Amino acid sequence: MATEALAVSGIDTYYGDSHVLHGVSFALQPGRLLGLLGRNGAGKTTCMATIMGFLRPRRGAIDLYGEPVAGLAPDVIARKGICLVPQGRRMFRTLTVRENLMVAAQSRNGGGAGWSIDRVFRLFPRLDERHAQLAGSLSGGEQQMLAIGRALMGNPRVLLMDEPSEGLAPQLVAEVGRTIAQLKAEGQSIVLVEQNIKLTLDLADDIVVINTGRVVFRGSAAQLRLDDAMISQHLGVF
Repeated sequence: MATEALAVSGIDTYYGDSHVLHGVSFALQPGRLLGLLGRNGAGKTTCMATIMGFLRPRRGAIDLYGEPVAGLAPDVIARKGICLVPQGRRMFRTLTVRENLMVAAQSRNGGGAGWSIDRVFRLFPRLDERHAQLAGSLSGGEQQMLAIGRALMGNPRVLLMDEPSEGLAPQLVAEVGRTIAQLKAEGQSIVLVEQNIKLTLDLADDIVVINTGRVVFRGSAAQLRLDDAMISQHLGVF
């Protein structure tokens, strides 16, 4: 039986005729957090979209606990247990907080960690306080909590998080970081895409750095911290 929660092997992805991902490979171990880093335009979000089925890879394989999922429809991939916290949050703005969570529960994976609305509210008490409020009227931080909560309602075996700290004030970034750390401590397997390098290095066990659609570093967060040349060349300062 495969030990990897998620194995991405030799993925080539195109937008039309534009070759964006070039042989991208990495593996996420169960219960660990893998940080996917790179400058803007490096291919991080394309990688997430390919894993989630929004883009079909022309070559390569994606396996969820040893089961091939590359090229399946996004709803099928979600039911198998890969759930996405999307960049930009993308909630149903005219539905209430509770209704957003109920919609997410309707197409859930039957396995995973057994998330319920009450459990999401325990994780995010502020959402409980605003359970009857329209999602579109929430603050940016509250919307991010709801986006995470919606993904968790799918009972993810693997949770993909695409820029969860984007546009948030430092205090809220720290709160999102604590939430991610708590999920990891509970055994959730996570792939985290972030522009916030410090946040990622603080949370991640393993790091993959991509540049122009190619993997240029694969190792531990501790190894990357010590590689000033890699950070400077491919990530900038933090």
